[in-house]
Amino acid sequence: MSPSGPFIRRPVATALLMLAIVLAGLVGYKFLPLSALPQVDFPTIQVQTLYPGASPEVMARTVTAPLERQFGQMSGLSRMSSTSAAGVSIVTLQFGLGQTLDVAEQEVQAAINAGGSLLPADLPAPPVYAKVNPADAPVLTLAITSDTVPLTEIQNLVNTRLALKISQVNGVGLVSLSGGQRPAVRIQADTEALASYGLGLDSLRTAITAANANSAKGSFDGPTRAYAINANDQLVTVDDYKSLIVAYRNGAPVRLENVAKVVNSAENVRLGAWANLKPAIILNVQRQPGANVIATVDGIKERLPELQASLPASLRLDVLSDRTTGIRASVEHVQIELLLAVVLVVLVIFAFLHSIRATVIASLAVPISLIGTFGVMYLLGYSLNNLSLMALTIATGFVVDDAIVMIENIARYIEEGEKPMAAAIKGAAQIGFTIISLTVSLIAVLIPLLFMGDVVGRLFREFAVTLAITILISGLVSLTLVPMMSARWLRSHEDEKPGKWANKTQAFFDRVIHKYDRGLDWVLARQGLTLIVALATLALTALLWVVIPKGLFPTQDTGQLQARVEARQAISYDRMAEMQQAAAKAILQDPAVESLASNVGVDAANNTMLHAGTMLINLKRDRDGDPDEIMTRLKNRVAQVAGLTLYLQPTQDLTIDAESGPTQYRVSLEGADNATVIEWARKLVARMAQQKQLRNVTTDAGALGAAAVVHIDRDTASRLGITASSIDDALYSAFGQRIVSTIFTETNQYRVILEAQQDEAMSLASLGRLQLRTSSGQPTPLSAVASIKEEQAPLQVTHVAQYPATTIGFDTSSGTSLGQAVDAIRAAAGDIKMPASVTLSFLGASGAYENSLSNQLWLILAAVVCVYIVLGVLYESYIHPLTILSTLPSAGVGALLALWITGQGLGVIGIIGIILLIGIVKKNAIMMIDFAIEAERDQGKTALEAIRQAALLRFRPILMTTLAALFAAVPLMFGWGEGAELRRPLGLAIFGGLIVSQMLTLFTTPVIYLAFDRLSTRWGAKAPAKPREVGA
Repeated sequence: MSPSGPFIRRPVATALLMLAIVLAGLVGYKFLPLSALPQVDFPTIQVQTLYPGASPEVMARTVTAPLERQFGQMSGLSRMSSTSAAGVSIVTLQFGLGQTLDVAEQEVQAAINAGGSLLPADLPAPPVYAKVNPADAPVLTLAITSDTVPLTEIQNLVNTRLALKISQVNGVGLVSLSGGQRPAVRIQADTEALASYGLGLDSLRTAITAANANSAKGSFDGPTRAYAINANDQLVTVDDYKSLIVAYRNGAPVRLENVAKVVNSAENVRLGAWANLKPAIILNVQRQPGANVIATVDGIKERLPELQASLPASLRLDVLSDRTTGIRASVEHVQIELLLAVVLVVLVIFAFLHSIRATVIASLAVPISLIGTFGVMYLLGYSLNNLSLMALTIATGFVVDDAIVMIENIARYIEEGEKPMAAAIKGAAQIGFTIISLTVSLIAVLIPLLFMGDVVGRLFREFAVTLAITILISGLVSLTLVPMMSARWLRSHEDEKPGKWANKTQAFFDRVIHKYDRGLDWVLARQGLTLIVALATLALTALLWVVIPKGLFPTQDTGQLQARVEARQAISYDRMAEMQQAAAKAILQDPAVESLASNVGVDAANNTMLHAGTMLINLKRDRDGDPDEIMTRLKNRVAQVAGLTLYLQPTQDLTIDAESGPTQYRVSLEGADNATVIEWARKLVARMAQQKQLRNVTTDAGALGAAAVVHIDRDTASRLGITASSIDDALYSAFGQRIVSTIFTETNQYRVILEAQQDEAMSLASLGRLQLRTSSGQPTPLSAVASIKEEQAPLQVTHVAQYPATTIGFDTSSGTSLGQAVDAIRAAAGDIKMPASVTLSFLGASGAYENSLSNQLWLILAAVVCVYIVLGVLYESYIHPLTILSTLPSAGVGALLALWITGQGLGVIGIIGIILLIGIVKKNAIMMIDFAIEAERDQGKTALEAIRQAALLRFRPILMTTLAALFAAVPLMFGWGEGAELRRPLGLAIFGGLIVSQMLTLFTTPVIYLAFDRLSTRWGAKAPAKPREVGA
C-alpha cells in the first residue's frame, strides 16, 4: 500500500488541502512580529537609590549592603551585582531564564520594603526599580533642544509631557533623561555672614523647613455654609524665599537674602548632556527584557507627533538614534536572500529536468512549505527574525529535495515508456518509503538543537523548530501534491519535444555519468585504498575540530557604537565636560559618523563615575569600511585630545550581559575582602595586557580619587559641646547639595537645595573655615575641633553576591576568536598563581561561550546518534545506518575548512551549519543504499552489481539535490547588508561541506557498503529485509 495512492486518485481533495496550508500560512505571516533575534533575554531588574552627597563607601555600607542582604534571599536569582558610587547605588539583579519578569518584580518590591527600615532616615526617595537590562543599548534616543528656553525649563516640559507618556507604551522598561537639569531653588549660604549673626546652617535649614509647609488644615461648618481652610503657607518663588526672616538680632530681622544667595537653578548641577555639540535633554528609552524592539519603537513613534504638538514651538525634538532601522534592514536583506535562494533552486531543477512542467511541479513544494510554516510559527508565538528567516532560506534547499526525488523517479518510468498515471503510482510506491525515511531522519538531526542549554539553546530552539516544520510540510507535499500533479500533467515521452538546449544538457549529463562510471570502476578495483582515504577524512575532521578557533557569535555591525570616554580619576566636573566636548568634536569630524549623544556626570542611568563620560555614536547608512576600521580611526582622533582614552564597542542585537562596561567582554574577580581583590586584579590586568590575543584590557579595580578626610578630635569637640553627628550635619548641609524642602505644584514637585557658597579657590584650608556652633551658641571653625588631610578614597565600590568584586574588561585583538581569548585569560591567571580565595568568572558573552560550547561536541555526536537510531529503526539493520553515516566526516572537513580559510572560526552558527550538513549529506547515501538493497532483494543481484547500478541510477537525483542545497546556501554565503555577519558562517559551512562531501561520497559510499556487506556475510547474517509495504 503506497502512502501516495489515495492522493493520486483524489486530485480535488489534494489541491484543496494544499490551498488550506497556504491560506493558514498567509494569515500567520500577517500577524508575525518582526524582531532581530528570538526572545532570549534574562529577566533583569535594576534597583537604583539616590543619596546626593554620600561618598561611595557610605553608599556601600548604609544603602547597598542592607538592600543586598534582602535581595540575596530571593528565589530564582542567578546573579546579583552592585555598584556604589558618589551619591548613587545601583543593584542589578539577573534571574534564571525560567523566571518570569513579573514574579521577579514582586519579589524585588517585597525585598525593598523589607530592607527599608535599615536605610538612612534622610534618603530623599526610597529605592526605585526598573525592568531593564542596563547592558542593553537604548532602542530609541530622542534629543530635545532649544535656542531660547533654558535647560531646566526644557527638562520640566519633557518630564511632564514626554517621559510619562512614553513610559506608558507597552514594552518600555525605562525612560531616562540624561543631562538631568531638574528645576530647583538653590540656597547658597554665606557661612561667614551666618556666623557673624551667631547662626549656623542648621538654623537656616530649620527656618526653611518650618516656613515652607503645605499640609492639611481641616474645615468647619458655619450656620449656613461649610468652609475649607487654606493658607499661603507654601513658599513657591525665589522672591518668597529671599524675604524669609531667619532670626531677629538686636530687634532687627535677619532675612535670608542677608545671609545667602537664592537662585533658580537645577537640582544637580553636575550633570550634562549634548546632542552632537549642543546642550540638550536626552531621552533614552530602554526596553523591558523580552519585549519586541520593533513593536515597542513603533508604539512610541505612533504617539510622537501628538506629543511633539504638545511641546512649545521653540523646542526641537530630534530622533538621534533608532535601533529598529538596522533590524528592519537586516530582516529585509534576509528576505531578499530567501527569494534569491528560491530562484536559484528553481533554476537548478530546470537545468536537470529541462521540462517546464516538471520544474513547476517540483518548485511548488517551495512556496507551499515556506508559507505553511508561517502559520505554525504564529501558533508557537515565534517572530520573523534573522534566525527563523535563515532557517527558511536553508530550508529552500531541503524542501525541493523530496519533490525532486519523487519527480525524478516518476520521470524515469515515463522515459521507459510508461503512461504518466501508471508511472506516478508505480514511482510513488517505490520511493514513498525513501521519502519518509529522508524526512524523519532529517528531523532527527535537529533534535539535539532543542537540548542546547542556556541562552544559546533558547536562541536555536526557534531555528530548529522552524526548520522541522518546513521539512515536514515539504515531505507531505512530495507524497501528495507532487505525484498527483505528475500523474496528470507530465507528458509521456513521445509527446515531449525536447528543445535544442535540453538535448545539449542531456548529452553533457550522459558524458558526466560515463566519466563517473569509469571513475567508480577504478575505485571499486582499489577498495583498500579508498577505505584508507575515508578513515583519513575522519582523522582530519577531528584534527580540524581541535585547531579551529572557536567563538560564540560573530560581532554584528548594527551601525551604532557605544563609547566611553575616560579621563584622570580625580578630575572635576567642569573640566570633564570640556574634554568630553573636545572628544565629541573630534568624532563628529569623521566622515562615517552621522550623529552622537553624549553625557557626563554621575546619574543612576548612565554613569557612576565623574571621570567617565558615555556616548552613543550613530554611523551613516552608506558608510565605507568595517566597524573595526572605523573604531580604530575614531580612537586615533580622540587620542589627540590630551588626557582622554576612548573605548568603543558596537551595539549588538544579542545582549547576554547584565553589566555594561567600556569593552565588549568582561571577566569578574570575586574575593572575601576588597584589598585582596584589588591586588590580584591589578596583577591579572598587567599579565593580560602582555598577551597578544587581548587588547584594551581595563579594570575599575582600585579607581581612586582624592578625598578630604576630617579627623575629629573628640576630646576638644566634646568640651565645646560639638558632636560627630553635628559635624556631619554641617558638612552635608554645606557641600552635599542637600534637599531641605519640597515645593508642590499642580503637575510636579521641586526641591529646595541648601549649600554653602564656595569660593573660587576651594581648598582644604577653606573647608576648615566652615563655621560650627558650640553648645553655648558661639561659632567656631571646623579646624578648631578637627584636622583635615587629603587621602585617597575609592571612586566606586563593586560587589557580586554581596562580596567585594571587580570587573576586568577586554576586547579580542583582530583575528582572535573569543575561545582563544578565554584560554589566554585562564593561562594568565595560572601564570600569576592566583590564590583559590579569589575566583575568576566570565560574564555575559564570554560566560555563555564557556557554558554553551563546552557541550558542542556532544551536540554533534547526539545528532549523529539520533540519526543512527532513526535509520536503524527504518532499515531494521545495525549495519546500513553505519554506511549512511560514513558520509559525515567528509562534510565536516569541508565545513571546517571553509570556515577556517575565510577566517570565520567556529561559532554557534557554524555548528548549526554542521548539524544541518549531517542532514543533507546523509540523504545522498540513503538514496543510493535504498536502491542497492532493493536490487539485491528483488532482482537477486550480487552486492557489487547492485551498488554499482544504484550509484549510476541515483547519480542524477543526488547531484540535483546537492546542487539545490548548495545554491540555497550561496546567497547566505555572499550575504551583504545589515546582519550579514550572522548569516555568512551558515552559508560557508554548508557550501564547503557539500562540495567536499559530494566529491568523496559518490566514490566512498559504494566501497564502504561493500566492506560492511562482506562483514555481515562473514558473520553469517543475510542481507536485511526492507519493510514489505514498499513493494505494494
